[in-house]
Amino acid sequence: MSIKLSKKIMSKLGKTNAEFELIEEGDKILVGLSGGKDSLTMIHAMKEQQRRAPFKFEFIAVTISYGMGENYDALHQHCEEHNIPHATVDTKVYELAKEKIRKNSSFCSFFSRMRRGYLYTAALEHGCNKVALGHHMDDAAESFFMNFIYNGQMRSLAPKYRAENGLIVIRPLIQMRERQLRAFVDDNGIDAIGDETCPAMRFDVKMPHARENTKKMLASMEKEYPSLFTSMNAAFKNISVDSFFDKERFSI
Repeated sequence: MSIKLSKKIMSKLGKTNAEFELIEEGDKILVGLSGGKDSLTMIHAMKEQQRRAPFKFEFIAVTISYGMGENYDALHQHCEEHNIPHATVDTKVYELAKEKIRKNSSFCSFFSRMRRGYLYTAALEHGCNKVALGHHMDDAAESFFMNFIYNGQMRSLAPKYRAENGLIVIRPLIQMRERQLRAFVDDNGIDAIGDETCPAMRFDVKMPHARENTKKMLASMEKEYPSLFTSMNAAFKNISVDSFFDKERFSI
């Protein structure tokens, strides 16, 4: 089955890469592959970029298994079919979570932190110098408003940063909209993995409401202001730090 990537996706990927110097000559990149629409779009876009780019780079897709009986055979077969190197890392995060997470407590950050740690370890084991994550513009906007509303912090998702262990973490899809990624898997008839593999679904805990509420708020705002996400993308690059209440940044 041949994969069709829209011109918009490849154009945005190329522009984002050039703007933030995400993928460069000689890179070996570990790509976090959950099997969801975002990471599936990313591996295929990077495969096409590998073919088009005037520089050479390698990448390997890595899936983290939480140790709750997940079956990633279909995902591995999909990668084999499209000549994308793929590995699965088996962990016992699910069992560990039973001990670490108390009833009615937050669990998303725990699983995210553990998954990121295993990806970093796998990257070093495979000789990678970068890790690619599948966050998109909607994620960045949601993170900004969640931090703003719930944590009293002006914070979002950087396109590129250095982890404590020296690895460079990149987000090639960070300027794309979630609907573009959903359209990619739908148009190509790819079976993307959804919430059924989320380990939190098996815990007797309150489901997180902050992100869902933020999604609804942004959807409502976008109806009223259609250019909302375009403006946010521009605003994230045009930050007047001396105009806020941080006395260390006053321009006097």
